Amino acid sequence: MPSRMSQFVIAFALVLPTAARAEPPLHERIDALIAAGHPDYDRVAAPPASDAEFLRRVTLDLNGSIPSAHDARTFLADGSPDRREQLIDRQLTRPEYARRMAQHFDVMLMERRKDAKVPRDSWEQFLRTAFEQNRPYDQLVRDILSADGTDPKNRGPAKFYLDRNFESTVVARDVGRLFLGRDLRCAQCHDHPLVDDYKQEQFYGLLAFLNRSYLFPNDMAAAPVIADKAEGEVTFVSVFDKTKTTHSTGPRVPGRPPVAEPTPAKGKEYKIKPAANVRPVPTYSRRAQLAAAVTDPQNRAFARTAVNRLWALMFGRGLVHPLDMDHPGNPPSHPELLDLLTDEFTAHHYDVKWLLRELALTRTYQRSSETTQPEPPPDRYLASPLKPLVPEQLAFALLQATGQTDAERLALGKSATPAAVDAKLAPRVAAVRGVFAGRAGEPEDAGEATLSQALFVKYGGVVRGAIAARPGNLLDRLTKLREADAVADDLFLSVLSRPPTDDERRDVGAALAGAADRRAALAEVVWALVASAEFRFNH
Repeated sequence: MPSRMSQFVIAFALVLPTAARAEPPLHERIDALIAAGHPDYDRVAAPPASDAEFLRRVTLDLNGSIPSAHDARTFLADGSPDRREQLIDRQLTRPEYARRMAQHFDVMLMERRKDAKVPRDSWEQFLRTAFEQNRPYDQLVRDILSADGTDPKNRGPAKFYLDRNFESTVVARDVGRLFLGRDLRCAQCHDHPLVDDYKQEQFYGLLAFLNRSYLFPNDMAAAPVIADKAEGEVTFVSVFDKTKTTHSTGPRVPGRPPVAEPTPAKGKEYKIKPAANVRPVPTYSRRAQLAAAVTDPQNRAFARTAVNRLWALMFGRGLVHPLDMDHPGNPPSHPELLDLLTDEFTAHHYDVKWLLRELALTRTYQRSSETTQPEPPPDRYLASPLKPLVPEQLAFALLQATGQTDAERLALGKSATPAAVDAKLAPRVAAVRGVFAGRAGEPEDAGEATLSQALFVKYGGVVRGAIAARPGNLLDRLTKLREADAVADDLFLSVLSRPPTDDERRDVGAALAGAADRRAALAEVVWALVASAEFRFNH
Protein backbone atom coordinates (compact mmCIF):
# COMPACT_ATOMS: atom_id res chain seq x y z
CA MET A 1 0.00 0.00 0.00
CA PRO A 2 1.32 3.48 -0.78
CA SER A 3 2.07 5.72 2.18
CA ARG A 4 -0.26 8.58 3.11
CA MET A 5 2.32 11.03 1.72
CA SER A 6 2.58 9.19 -1.62
CA GLN A 7 -1.25 9.08 -1.82
CA PHE A 8 -1.27 12.84 -1.38
CA VAL A 9 1.36 13.31 -4.11
CA ILE A 10 -0.64 11.14 -6.54
CA ALA A 11 -3.88 12.95 -5.76
CA PHE A 12 -2.18 16.34 -6.15
CA ALA A 13 -0.73 15.34 -9.53
CA LEU A 14 -4.18 14.32 -10.76
CA VAL A 15 -5.64 17.74 -10.03
CA LEU A 16 -2.57 19.72 -11.15
CA PRO A 17 -3.38 21.82 -14.24
CA THR A 18 -1.99 20.34 -17.44
CA ALA A 19 0.08 23.47 -18.15
CA ALA A 20 1.84 23.07 -14.78
CA ARG A 21 2.89 19.46 -15.37
CA ALA A 22 6.38 18.78 -16.60
CA GLU A 23 6.53 18.44 -20.38
CA PRO A 24 8.26 15.45 -21.91
CA PRO A 25 11.88 16.13 -22.89
CA LEU A 26 12.38 17.75 -26.24
CA HIS A 27 13.67 14.62 -27.96
CA GLU A 28 10.42 12.80 -27.21
CA ARG A 29 8.33 15.66 -28.57
CA ILE A 30 10.50 15.70 -31.72
CA ASP A 31 9.83 12.00 -32.28
CA ALA A 32 6.09 12.49 -31.81
CA LEU A 33 5.97 15.27 -34.42
CA ILE A 34 8.11 13.31 -36.89
CA ALA A 35 5.83 10.28 -36.48
CA ALA A 36 2.76 12.46 -37.03
CA GLY A 37 4.19 13.57 -40.38
CA HIS A 38 3.73 10.22 -42.15
CA PRO A 39 0.86 7.71 -42.17
CA ASP A 40 1.75 4.47 -40.42
CA TYR A 41 5.12 5.92 -39.45
CA ASP A 42 5.91 3.39 -36.74
CA ARG A 43 5.18 0.49 -39.08
CA VAL A 44 7.18 1.68 -42.09
CA ALA A 45 10.08 3.45 -40.35
CA ALA A 46 13.44 1.70 -40.14
CA PRO A 47 14.25 -0.15 -36.92
CA PRO A 48 16.76 1.25 -34.45
CA ALA A 49 20.34 1.27 -35.66
CA SER A 50 22.66 -1.32 -34.22
CA ASP A 51 24.98 -0.16 -31.47
CA ALA A 52 27.91 -0.25 -33.91
CA GLU A 53 26.08 1.82 -36.51
CA PHE A 54 24.98 4.35 -33.90
CA LEU A 55 28.46 4.57 -32.36
CA ARG A 56 30.08 5.41 -35.69
CA ARG A 57 27.34 7.85 -36.70
CA VAL A 58 27.26 9.92 -33.53
CA THR A 59 31.05 10.00 -33.25
CA LEU A 60 31.35 11.32 -36.80
CA ASP A 61 28.57 13.88 -36.30
CA LEU A 62 29.71 15.20 -32.92
CA ASN A 63 33.48 14.57 -32.96
CA GLY A 64 34.24 14.63 -36.69
CA SER A 65 36.00 11.27 -36.76
CA ILE A 66 35.38 7.58 -36.10
CA PRO A 67 35.85 5.87 -32.74
CA SER A 68 39.06 4.10 -31.90
CA ALA A 69 39.04 0.31 -31.79
CA HIS A 70 39.33 0.55 -27.99
CA ASP A 71 36.29 2.84 -27.75
CA ALA A 72 34.34 0.58 -30.09
CA ARG A 73 35.11 -2.53 -28.03
CA THR A 74 34.21 -0.75 -24.80
CA PHE A 75 30.89 0.56 -26.08
CA LEU A 76 29.84 -2.66 -27.80
CA ALA A 77 30.53 -4.59 -24.59
CA ASP A 78 28.49 -2.14 -22.49
CA GLY A 79 25.16 -3.67 -21.54
CA SER A 80 23.77 -0.70 -19.60
CA PRO A 81 20.34 0.48 -20.78
CA ASP A 82 21.47 4.13 -20.99
CA ARG A 83 24.73 3.42 -22.85
CA ARG A 84 23.69 5.56 -25.85
CA GLU A 85 22.87 8.55 -23.69
CA GLN A 86 26.19 8.16 -21.89
CA LEU A 87 27.97 7.92 -25.23
CA ILE A 88 26.36 11.14 -26.48
CA ASP A 89 27.37 12.95 -23.31
CA ARG A 90 30.97 11.73 -23.66
CA GLN A 91 31.18 12.95 -27.26
CA LEU A 92 29.93 16.38 -26.22
CA THR A 93 32.61 16.76 -23.55
CA ARG A 94 35.59 15.59 -25.59
CA PRO A 95 37.97 18.18 -27.10
CA GLU A 96 37.14 16.77 -30.55
CA TYR A 97 33.63 18.23 -30.20
CA ALA A 98 34.94 21.81 -30.27
CA ARG A 99 37.21 20.94 -33.20
CA ARG A 100 34.30 19.42 -35.13
CA MET A 101 32.03 22.40 -34.52
CA ALA A 102 34.78 24.86 -35.40
CA GLN A 103 35.36 23.07 -38.70
CA HIS A 104 31.66 22.84 -39.47
CA PHE A 105 30.97 26.51 -38.78
CA ASP A 106 34.10 27.57 -40.62
CA VAL A 107 32.82 25.84 -43.76
CA MET A 108 29.30 27.14 -43.22
CA LEU A 109 30.31 30.77 -42.68
CA MET A 110 33.36 31.11 -44.92
CA GLU A 111 32.48 28.54 -47.61
CA ARG A 112 36.14 27.63 -48.11
CA ARG A 113 37.27 31.06 -49.23
CA LYS A 114 41.02 31.46 -49.43
CA ASP A 115 42.69 32.98 -46.41
CA ALA A 116 43.44 36.54 -47.42
CA LYS A 117 43.36 39.16 -44.68
CA VAL A 118 42.88 37.16 -41.49
CA PRO A 119 45.12 34.19 -40.65
CA ARG A 120 43.27 30.89 -40.46
CA ASP A 121 44.74 30.08 -37.06
CA SER A 122 43.13 33.09 -35.38
CA TRP A 123 39.72 32.39 -36.95
CA GLU A 124 39.79 28.69 -36.05
CA GLN A 125 40.93 29.47 -32.52
CA PHE A 126 38.08 31.95 -32.12
CA LEU A 127 35.54 29.33 -33.20
CA ARG A 128 37.12 26.52 -31.23
CA THR A 129 37.22 28.57 -28.04
CA ALA A 130 33.57 29.52 -28.50
CA PHE A 131 32.53 25.87 -28.65
CA GLU A 132 34.87 24.82 -25.86
CA GLN A 133 33.11 27.40 -23.68
CA ASN A 134 29.71 26.52 -25.16
CA ARG A 135 29.18 30.18 -25.92
CA PRO A 136 25.53 30.89 -26.84
CA TYR A 137 25.02 30.97 -30.59
CA ASP A 138 23.57 34.48 -30.57
CA GLN A 139 26.68 35.72 -28.78
CA LEU A 140 28.92 33.96 -31.29
CA VAL A 141 27.10 35.65 -34.17
CA ARG A 142 27.18 39.04 -32.44
CA ASP A 143 30.94 38.68 -32.01
CA ILE A 144 31.27 38.02 -35.74
CA LEU A 145 28.92 40.72 -37.01
CA SER A 146 30.29 43.40 -34.68
CA ALA A 147 33.97 42.69 -35.39
CA ASP A 148 36.00 45.36 -37.16
CA GLY A 149 39.52 43.88 -36.96
CA THR A 150 41.00 46.77 -34.98
CA ASP A 151 42.24 44.56 -32.12
CA PRO A 152 45.41 42.93 -33.50
CA LYS A 153 45.15 40.19 -30.86
CA ASN A 154 41.56 39.30 -31.79
CA ARG A 155 41.17 39.55 -35.55
CA GLY A 156 39.63 36.09 -35.82
CA PRO A 157 35.93 37.04 -35.80
CA ALA A 158 36.54 39.79 -38.38
CA LYS A 159 37.37 37.12 -41.00
CA PHE A 160 33.70 36.92 -42.00
CA TYR A 161 33.88 40.53 -43.21
CA LEU A 162 37.52 40.97 -44.14
CA ASP A 163 37.99 37.85 -46.24
CA ARG A 164 34.93 38.87 -48.24
CA ASN A 165 36.91 42.05 -48.90
CA PHE A 166 33.99 43.78 -47.23
CA GLU A 167 32.09 43.87 -50.52
CA SER A 168 28.85 45.18 -49.08
CA THR A 169 26.56 43.42 -51.56
CA VAL A 170 28.28 40.07 -50.91
CA VAL A 171 28.13 40.57 -47.15
CA ALA A 172 24.45 41.58 -47.27
CA ARG A 173 23.58 38.51 -49.33
CA ASP A 174 25.49 36.18 -47.00
CA VAL A 175 24.04 37.66 -43.82
CA GLY A 176 20.59 37.01 -45.28
CA ARG A 177 21.45 33.47 -46.38
CA LEU A 178 23.43 32.24 -43.39
CA PHE A 179 21.69 33.91 -40.48
CA LEU A 180 18.16 34.59 -41.74
CA GLY A 181 17.53 31.71 -44.15
CA ARG A 182 16.86 33.99 -47.12
CA ASP A 183 18.90 34.04 -50.30
CA LEU A 184 18.09 37.54 -51.56
CA ARG A 185 20.67 37.71 -54.34
CA CYS A 186 17.93 37.61 -56.99
CA ALA A 187 16.22 40.53 -55.25
CA GLN A 188 19.16 42.87 -55.80
CA CYS A 189 17.91 44.24 -59.12
CA HIS A 190 14.18 43.61 -58.66
CA ASP A 191 11.73 41.68 -56.53
CA HIS A 192 12.53 37.97 -56.72
CA PRO A 193 10.95 36.58 -59.92
CA LEU A 194 10.06 33.22 -58.34
CA VAL A 195 9.66 33.93 -54.62
CA ASP A 196 6.87 36.39 -53.85
CA ASP A 197 8.12 36.88 -50.30
CA TYR A 198 11.62 38.08 -51.31
CA LYS A 199 11.51 41.79 -52.06
CA GLN A 200 14.13 44.17 -53.39
CA GLU A 201 13.65 46.43 -50.39
CA GLN A 202 14.68 43.54 -48.11
CA PHE A 203 18.05 43.18 -49.79
CA TYR A 204 18.66 46.92 -49.59
CA GLY A 205 17.47 47.02 -45.99
CA LEU A 206 20.36 44.70 -45.13
CA LEU A 207 22.72 46.61 -47.40
CA ALA A 208 21.88 49.81 -45.53
CA PHE A 209 23.63 48.43 -42.44
CA LEU A 210 26.81 48.11 -44.50
CA ASN A 211 26.96 50.74 -47.21
CA ARG A 212 28.70 53.33 -45.03
CA SER A 213 31.53 50.94 -44.13
CA TYR A 214 34.74 50.25 -46.03
CA LEU A 215 38.21 48.75 -45.63
CA PHE A 216 40.77 51.10 -44.11
CA PRO A 217 43.27 52.12 -45.30
CA ASN A 218 42.23 50.22 -48.44
CA ASP A 219 41.49 46.75 -49.76
CA MET A 220 45.12 46.24 -50.83
CA ALA A 221 46.47 46.50 -47.29
CA ALA A 222 47.82 43.31 -45.74
CA ALA A 223 45.85 43.76 -42.53
CA PRO A 224 43.05 46.27 -43.13
CA VAL A 225 40.33 47.13 -40.63
CA ILE A 226 36.77 48.31 -41.11
CA ALA A 227 36.00 52.00 -40.95
CA ASP A 228 32.66 53.79 -41.07
CA LYS A 229 31.29 57.01 -42.46
CA ALA A 230 28.57 59.10 -40.87
CA GLU A 231 26.69 59.64 -44.12
CA GLY A 232 25.50 57.70 -47.14
CA GLU A 233 22.00 56.58 -48.04
CA VAL A 234 20.75 53.53 -49.90
CA THR A 235 18.58 53.98 -52.96
CA PHE A 236 17.41 51.43 -55.52
CA VAL A 237 15.40 51.14 -58.70
CA SER A 238 13.80 48.01 -60.06
CA VAL A 239 15.04 47.13 -63.52
CA PHE A 240 11.44 46.15 -64.34
CA ASP A 241 10.01 49.54 -63.32
CA LYS A 242 9.32 51.48 -66.51
CA THR A 243 8.88 54.69 -64.51
CA LYS A 244 12.35 54.26 -62.95
CA THR A 245 11.06 55.36 -59.57
CA THR A 246 13.85 55.67 -57.00
CA HIS A 247 13.23 54.10 -53.61
CA SER A 248 15.24 54.47 -50.42
CA THR A 249 15.54 52.56 -47.17
CA GLY A 250 17.34 52.72 -43.89
CA PRO A 251 18.80 49.69 -42.13
CA ARG A 252 16.19 46.99 -41.66
CA VAL A 253 16.14 43.22 -41.12
CA PRO A 254 13.52 41.46 -43.30
CA GLY A 255 10.23 41.16 -41.45
CA ARG A 256 11.25 43.57 -38.70
CA PRO A 257 10.64 47.30 -38.14
CA PRO A 258 13.24 49.78 -39.41
CA VAL A 259 16.10 50.50 -37.02
CA ALA A 260 15.55 53.84 -35.29
CA GLU A 261 18.41 56.19 -36.13
CA PRO A 262 19.55 59.24 -34.15
CA THR A 263 20.47 62.44 -35.93
CA PRO A 264 23.76 63.76 -34.54
CA ALA A 265 23.98 67.51 -34.09
CA LYS A 266 25.69 69.37 -36.90
CA GLY A 267 29.42 69.21 -36.36
CA LYS A 268 29.07 66.26 -33.98
CA GLU A 269 28.82 63.54 -36.62
CA TYR A 270 32.22 62.07 -35.75
CA LYS A 271 34.10 61.04 -32.63
CA ILE A 272 37.22 60.96 -34.79
CA LYS A 273 36.90 63.02 -37.94
CA PRO A 274 38.12 61.81 -41.34
CA ALA A 275 41.64 62.91 -42.18
CA ALA A 276 44.62 61.66 -44.15
CA ASN A 277 45.73 58.25 -42.79
CA VAL A 278 43.21 58.51 -39.95
CA ARG A 279 40.47 55.92 -39.42
CA PRO A 280 37.28 57.89 -38.85
CA VAL A 281 34.86 56.92 -36.08
CA PRO A 282 31.33 58.29 -36.44
CA THR A 283 29.14 59.14 -33.49
CA TYR A 284 26.59 56.68 -34.85
CA SER A 285 27.50 53.61 -36.89
CA ARG A 286 24.88 51.77 -38.90
CA ARG A 287 27.07 48.69 -39.13
CA ALA A 288 27.31 48.54 -35.35
CA GLN A 289 23.53 47.97 -35.22
CA LEU A 290 23.57 44.89 -37.46
CA ALA A 291 24.60 42.31 -34.85
CA ALA A 292 21.86 43.29 -32.39
CA ALA A 293 19.23 43.57 -35.12
CA VAL A 294 19.95 40.11 -36.56
CA THR A 295 20.12 38.33 -33.18
CA ASP A 296 17.19 40.16 -31.56
CA PRO A 297 15.00 37.52 -29.83
CA GLN A 298 12.00 39.11 -31.56
CA ASN A 299 13.58 38.20 -34.89
CA ARG A 300 12.41 34.57 -35.06
CA ALA A 301 14.12 34.07 -38.42
CA PHE A 302 17.49 34.04 -36.64
CA ALA A 303 16.73 31.17 -34.26
CA ARG A 304 14.66 29.40 -36.94
CA THR A 305 17.57 29.46 -39.37
CA ALA A 306 20.01 28.30 -36.69
CA VAL A 307 17.96 25.26 -35.67
CA ASN A 308 17.27 24.39 -39.30
CA ARG A 309 21.02 24.33 -39.99
CA LEU A 310 21.76 22.32 -36.84
CA TRP A 311 19.04 19.85 -37.83
CA ALA A 312 20.72 19.53 -41.24
CA LEU A 313 24.07 18.89 -39.54
CA MET A 314 22.60 15.85 -37.80
CA PHE A 315 20.06 14.62 -40.35
CA GLY A 316 21.66 15.48 -43.68
CA ARG A 317 18.95 17.94 -44.80
CA GLY A 318 16.99 20.79 -43.28
CA LEU A 319 13.37 20.87 -42.24
CA VAL A 320 13.43 23.77 -44.70
CA HIS A 321 15.43 22.65 -47.69
CA PRO A 322 17.40 24.21 -49.34
CA LEU A 323 18.60 25.83 -46.15
CA ASP A 324 18.60 29.40 -47.48
CA MET A 325 15.20 29.32 -49.18
CA ASP A 326 12.86 29.77 -46.23
CA HIS A 327 9.63 31.27 -47.57
CA PRO A 328 5.91 30.35 -47.73
CA GLY A 329 6.32 28.75 -51.15
CA ASN A 330 8.90 26.34 -49.69
CA PRO A 331 7.36 25.37 -46.34
CA PRO A 332 9.15 23.18 -43.81
CA SER A 333 8.54 19.46 -43.99
CA HIS A 334 7.31 19.56 -40.37
CA PRO A 335 6.11 23.11 -39.57
CA GLU A 336 5.12 22.43 -35.96
CA LEU A 337 8.48 20.83 -35.29
CA LEU A 338 10.43 23.79 -36.68
CA ASP A 339 8.34 26.14 -34.53
CA LEU A 340 8.99 23.96 -31.48
CA LEU A 341 12.75 23.86 -32.08
CA THR A 342 12.82 27.63 -32.62
CA ASP A 343 10.96 28.26 -29.36
CA GLU A 344 13.05 25.83 -27.34
CA PHE A 345 16.39 27.00 -28.73
CA THR A 346 15.48 30.57 -27.83
CA ALA A 347 14.23 29.56 -24.39
CA HIS A 348 17.49 27.68 -23.75
CA HIS A 349 19.53 30.76 -24.61
CA TYR A 350 20.77 29.50 -27.98
CA ASP A 351 22.63 26.56 -26.43
CA VAL A 352 24.04 24.60 -29.40
CA LYS A 353 25.36 21.70 -27.32
CA TRP A 354 22.01 21.25 -25.57
CA LEU A 355 20.14 21.15 -28.88
CA LEU A 356 22.56 18.71 -30.51
CA ARG A 357 22.20 16.43 -27.49
CA GLU A 358 18.42 16.44 -27.80
CA LEU A 359 18.61 15.70 -31.52
CA ALA A 360 21.03 12.81 -30.95
CA LEU A 361 18.73 11.34 -28.29
CA THR A 362 15.76 11.07 -30.66
CA ARG A 363 14.61 7.73 -31.99
CA THR A 364 14.51 9.51 -35.36
CA TYR A 365 18.28 10.11 -35.30
CA GLN A 366 18.95 6.63 -33.95
CA ARG A 367 17.14 4.73 -36.71
CA SER A 368 19.01 2.42 -39.03
CA SER A 369 19.90 3.51 -42.54
CA GLU A 370 18.49 0.21 -43.80
CA THR A 371 14.77 0.19 -44.55
CA THR A 372 12.25 -2.05 -46.27
CA GLN A 373 10.86 0.96 -48.13
CA PRO A 374 12.16 1.02 -51.75
CA GLU A 375 12.76 4.79 -51.87
CA PRO A 376 11.61 6.43 -48.64
CA PRO A 377 10.98 10.18 -49.09
CA PRO A 378 13.99 11.89 -47.49
CA ASP A 379 11.88 14.60 -45.85
CA ARG A 380 9.87 12.03 -43.81
CA TYR A 381 12.89 10.71 -41.87
CA LEU A 382 11.84 7.08 -42.09
CA ALA A 383 15.48 6.00 -41.99
CA SER A 384 18.85 7.53 -41.28
CA PRO A 385 20.23 9.11 -44.46
CA LEU A 386 23.51 8.09 -46.05
CA LYS A 387 25.74 11.15 -45.71
CA PRO A 388 29.07 11.42 -47.54
CA LEU A 389 31.81 12.33 -45.09
CA VAL A 390 32.79 15.96 -45.44
CA PRO A 391 36.51 16.43 -46.20
CA GLU A 392 37.50 17.07 -42.59
CA GLN A 393 35.56 14.03 -41.35
CA LEU A 394 37.11 11.91 -44.08
CA ALA A 395 40.62 13.07 -43.19
CA PHE A 396 40.32 12.51 -39.45
CA ALA A 397 38.50 9.20 -39.98
CA LEU A 398 41.27 8.02 -42.31
CA LEU A 399 43.96 8.97 -39.81
CA GLN A 400 42.09 7.34 -36.93
CA ALA A 401 41.31 4.18 -38.93
CA THR A 402 44.91 3.65 -40.02
CA GLY A 403 46.22 4.40 -36.55
CA GLN A 404 48.14 7.54 -37.48
CA THR A 405 46.38 9.42 -34.68
CA ASP A 406 47.51 6.78 -32.19
CA ALA A 407 51.03 6.75 -33.63
CA GLU A 408 51.39 10.53 -33.31
CA ARG A 409 50.07 10.39 -29.77
CA LEU A 410 52.60 7.67 -28.93
CA ALA A 411 55.46 9.59 -30.53
CA LEU A 412 54.59 12.77 -28.64
CA GLY A 413 54.49 10.98 -25.31
CA LYS A 414 53.79 13.35 -22.42
CA SER A 415 53.43 16.23 -24.87
CA ALA A 416 50.45 14.60 -26.59
CA THR A 417 47.83 17.26 -25.97
CA PRO A 418 44.86 17.33 -28.39
CA ALA A 419 46.27 20.50 -29.95
CA ALA A 420 49.72 18.95 -30.40
CA VAL A 421 48.29 15.81 -32.01
CA ASP A 422 46.12 17.90 -34.34
CA ALA A 423 49.15 19.96 -35.33
CA LYS A 424 50.98 16.78 -36.35
CA LEU A 425 47.99 15.60 -38.37
CA ALA A 426 47.32 18.99 -39.99
CA PRO A 427 49.35 18.53 -43.23
CA ARG A 428 47.52 15.31 -44.09
CA VAL A 429 44.15 16.86 -43.21
CA ALA A 430 44.95 19.78 -45.50
CA ALA A 431 45.86 17.39 -48.33
CA VAL A 432 42.53 15.57 -48.08
CA ARG A 433 40.67 18.87 -47.86
CA GLY A 434 42.42 20.12 -50.96
CA VAL A 435 41.10 17.21 -53.04
CA PHE A 436 37.62 16.70 -51.58
CA ALA A 437 36.51 20.26 -50.68
CA GLY A 438 33.95 22.15 -52.74
CA ARG A 439 34.59 25.32 -54.69
CA ALA A 440 35.55 28.42 -52.75
CA GLY A 441 32.76 30.87 -52.02
CA GLU A 442 29.95 28.39 -52.63
CA PRO A 443 27.90 26.26 -50.21
CA GLU A 444 29.39 22.83 -49.58
CA ASP A 445 27.82 20.36 -52.00
CA ALA A 446 28.18 16.62 -51.49
CA GLY A 447 28.18 15.89 -55.20
CA GLU A 448 29.43 12.99 -57.23
CA ALA A 449 32.94 11.68 -56.62
CA THR A 450 35.51 12.98 -59.08
CA LEU A 451 38.29 11.21 -60.93
CA SER A 452 40.90 13.14 -58.95
CA GLN A 453 39.34 11.91 -55.71
CA ALA A 454 39.35 8.30 -56.92
CA LEU A 455 43.02 8.58 -57.97
CA PHE A 456 43.88 10.21 -54.63
CA VAL A 457 42.43 7.26 -52.72
CA LYS A 458 43.87 4.59 -55.02
CA TYR A 459 47.37 5.93 -55.62
CA GLY A 460 47.83 9.01 -53.45
CA GLY A 461 50.76 9.21 -51.10
CA VAL A 462 48.59 10.53 -48.25
CA VAL A 463 46.40 7.42 -48.08
CA ARG A 464 49.21 4.96 -48.75
CA GLY A 465 51.47 6.83 -46.35
CA ALA A 466 48.83 6.69 -43.61
CA ILE A 467 48.58 2.92 -44.04
CA ALA A 468 52.36 2.32 -43.96
CA ALA A 469 53.55 0.71 -40.74
CA ARG A 470 54.98 2.83 -37.95
CA PRO A 471 55.07 2.22 -34.18
CA GLY A 472 51.58 2.23 -32.72
CA ASN A 473 49.54 2.38 -35.92
CA LEU A 474 47.08 -0.17 -37.29
CA LEU A 475 49.43 -2.02 -39.64
CA ASP A 476 52.02 -2.24 -36.88
CA ARG A 477 49.41 -3.81 -34.57
CA LEU A 478 48.10 -6.20 -37.21
CA THR A 479 51.52 -7.56 -38.12
CA LYS A 480 52.00 -8.61 -34.50
CA LEU A 481 48.80 -10.70 -34.50
CA ARG A 482 49.18 -14.28 -35.69
CA GLU A 483 45.56 -15.47 -35.69
CA ALA A 484 43.53 -14.42 -38.72
CA ASP A 485 40.39 -13.96 -36.59
CA ALA A 486 42.23 -11.56 -34.27
CA VAL A 487 43.47 -9.64 -37.31
CA ALA A 488 39.94 -9.41 -38.72
CA ASP A 489 38.50 -8.22 -35.39
CA ASP A 490 41.05 -5.42 -34.91
CA LEU A 491 40.89 -4.46 -38.58
CA PHE A 492 37.12 -4.07 -38.80
CA LEU A 493 36.73 -2.40 -35.42
CA SER A 494 39.49 0.07 -36.31
CA VAL A 495 38.27 0.97 -39.80
CA LEU A 496 34.52 0.32 -39.86
CA SER A 497 33.73 0.46 -36.13
CA ARG A 498 32.03 -2.93 -36.17
CA PRO A 499 32.95 -6.61 -35.83
CA PRO A 500 33.49 -8.54 -39.07
CA THR A 501 30.88 -10.95 -40.39
CA ASP A 502 31.73 -14.63 -40.74
CA ASP A 503 32.26 -14.16 -44.48
CA GLU A 504 34.58 -11.23 -43.86
CA ARG A 505 36.61 -13.28 -41.38
CA ARG A 506 37.05 -15.96 -44.01
CA ASP A 507 38.03 -13.37 -46.62
CA VAL A 508 40.72 -11.93 -44.34
CA GLY A 509 42.00 -15.41 -43.57
CA ALA A 510 42.13 -16.29 -47.27
CA ALA A 511 43.99 -13.08 -48.12
CA LEU A 512 46.67 -13.85 -45.56
CA ALA A 513 46.92 -17.62 -46.04
CA GLY A 514 48.72 -17.56 -49.37
CA ALA A 515 50.55 -14.25 -49.00
CA ALA A 516 54.28 -14.29 -49.68
CA ASP A 517 54.61 -10.90 -47.95
CA ARG A 518 52.19 -10.83 -45.01
CA ARG A 519 52.72 -7.12 -44.23
CA ALA A 520 52.07 -6.14 -47.85
CA ALA A 521 48.93 -8.30 -47.89
CA LEU A 522 47.72 -6.66 -44.68
CA ALA A 523 48.36 -3.22 -46.15
CA GLU A 524 46.18 -4.07 -49.15
CA VAL A 525 43.37 -5.32 -46.91
CA VAL A 526 43.51 -2.07 -44.88
CA TRP A 527 43.45 -0.06 -48.10
CA ALA A 528 40.43 -2.02 -49.39
CA LEU A 529 38.44 -1.08 -46.29
CA VAL A 530 39.37 2.63 -46.19
CA ALA A 531 38.58 2.85 -49.93
CA SER A 532 35.16 1.21 -49.48
CA ALA A 533 31.80 2.96 -49.78
CA GLU A 534 31.01 1.87 -46.22
CA PHE A 535 33.95 3.93 -44.97
CA ARG A 536 33.21 6.95 -47.19
CA PHE A 537 29.66 7.40 -45.88
CA ASN A 538 28.09 8.12 -42.53
CA HIS A 539 25.15 5.77 -42.23
